[in-house]
Amino acid sequence: MGAYILRRLLLMIPTILGIMAISFAIIQFAPGGPIERIAAELSGQAAGATDGISGGDGGLASEGLDIGADASSKYRGAQGLDPEFIEKLEKQFGFDKPVYERFAKMVWDFARFEFGESYFTSKSVLDLIKEKLPVSISLGLWITLISYGISIPLGIKKAVSHGSKFDIWTSGIIIIAYAIPGFLFGIFLIIVFAGGSFFDLFPLRGLTSDNFSELSTFDKITDYFWHLALPLTAMVLSSFATTTLLTKNSFLDEIGKQYVQTARAKGLSENKVLYGHVFRNAMLIVIAGFPAAFIMSFFTQTLLIETIFSLDGLGLLGFESIVGRDYPVVFATLYIFSLISLVVTLISDIIYTTIDPRIDFEARDV
Repeated sequence: MGAYILRRLLLMIPTILGIMAISFAIIQFAPGGPIERIAAELSGQAAGATDGISGGDGGLASEGLDIGADASSKYRGAQGLDPEFIEKLEKQFGFDKPVYERFAKMVWDFARFEFGESYFTSKSVLDLIKEKLPVSISLGLWITLISYGISIPLGIKKAVSHGSKFDIWTSGIIIIAYAIPGFLFGIFLIIVFAGGSFFDLFPLRGLTSDNFSELSTFDKITDYFWHLALPLTAMVLSSFATTTLLTKNSFLDEIGKQYVQTARAKGLSENKVLYGHVFRNAMLIVIAGFPAAFIMSFFTQTLLIETIFSLDGLGLLGFESIVGRDYPVVFATLYIFSLISLVVTLISDIIYTTIDPRIDFEARDV
């Protein structure tokens, strides 16, 4: 097992490099950029002409540069700006260096977990991620626990009662729930329960109330889950469907095997057969799918939900960084998410072999 883990760890290096190289190349051909954004704002072509460039320590509007009226530039929207101003922007953002040099510097910095500062907030990228992390952890952790807490018992029950009325109508509910986009259901919840058109029962912003620090321990817990109620409901609607059907089919496959018939013939109770013999084998495939489910719920699935419910987490940070062309934040979040995904997948394989020692990854080619 040690040799397999070592090979997997070594393979993470070219995998991460490939992900970053492809993303870096795409960014080079993508229209727009931080310089074009600032140029458009200064030219009055975007709202908030001074946003992001004069409020932080890294802003350039306070440098006292003369903005000419007849300068031309290779950047869209930069006509009319002083070429020296554009050159200073290029130098600050590192765009005065060749592409390969910029990529090499990024790889070297990321290998040491040095992500630099945001272009427009003058904050450390790591500080920004730490600041947003609690929201994403709350959403990802609870949605994973709730979805697995619903999916596994429901999948087992459906397998045991396969073909019954319970199995049929629950399958119908699961299919309908899976077909409804989480963000669309979130909008529906806001309209109905968050002061949209009917009831005003739940808050719309943040994980806690403004007076959270003044509340008692019980009231703090209540307030926390009160804020999480609608986002989690919107996310859980479709998150448990795949795991439920996977659990059911896995149990059905195991129940039909010979060892189950033998256990029943020995007079074992149905619960002992189900949970003492079938459960361990049937849950292997569910555990194998855990990393993908975890990563989706922790990062990907929260993006739109965080935007809709004004939750300031990693999903919203990544989205705003892409829209705002804040490349240090974009690449740092991509790097961290990819690294976590690879590590969690490796951990899943280790758990896989722990549950079923018959599986030997060292006997396979990676």
